[in-house]
Amino acid sequence: MSNRIDQLFAGKRTGVLNIYCTAGYPELNDTLPVMKALQQYGADIIELGMPFSDPLADGPVIQDSSNRAIRNGMSLKVLFEQLKNFREQIHVPVLLMGYLNPVLLYGIENFCKKCAEVGVDGVILPDLPMDEYESEYKQVFEQYGLHLVFLVTPETSEERIRKIDSLSRGFIYAVSSSSTTGKDKDMGNQQVYFERLQSLQLKNPVLIGFGIKDKATFDAATTHSNGGVIGTAFIRALENATNLDTAIQQFVAGVK
Repeated sequence: MSNRIDQLFAGKRTGVLNIYCTAGYPELNDTLPVMKALQQYGADIIELGMPFSDPLADGPVIQDSSNRAIRNGMSLKVLFEQLKNFREQIHVPVLLMGYLNPVLLYGIENFCKKCAEVGVDGVILPDLPMDEYESEYKQVFEQYGLHLVFLVTPETSEERIRKIDSLSRGFIYAVSSSSTTGKDKDMGNQQVYFERLQSLQLKNPVLIGFGIKDKATFDAATTHSNGGVIGTAFIRALENATNLDTAIQQFVAGVK
């Protein structure tokens, strides 16, 4: 069976909405209800954050959600238990996003095997060096049918982008600036960078993330790419929600 991420992009080349949520947030057992609501109301991809105490690429909002999830009792072991039968209800592509340390502690092969068992399609590990992936882990990820998604920034050289494109499966995550998630970005200033990426005619689809929070920023991102990733703005919407389902419905409707 081909990977669900590939299936998605084979049928939908534009306006792909990837929404990030932290596993075990706002409460420990909210992981699946949040995923179900995201699928129901129109997210194309769900990016599930694996909480970590030192998330380098994340701004304060996602860091806080991570800390809260850890306090709630979330761990990789708990997460895989929660995801045990999630494919009975969730059909959209699901990626796990997190950091290398907890994955190494769990064991790379164990982790990939478990992802394949439960039905996870891909992984984003911003602090996994590309060379290390290529020499040590690529074979394991591919053996279990898992796509590893790499990030590029405005500073990434063309040579490196092309190397990432050759190694990547699924899509490339184009970070709209070099700062952490959740900072307000002026999408207009990123135009040159987005156009440069577009002109490279990469083999992988490109999703733009960091600074996308509403319809205007999502539409701006999709002008130059296959879609966008929203994280901080969605976590904020959950943070203050009295009813999760309603908050998620309103949030996704507000973007699409």
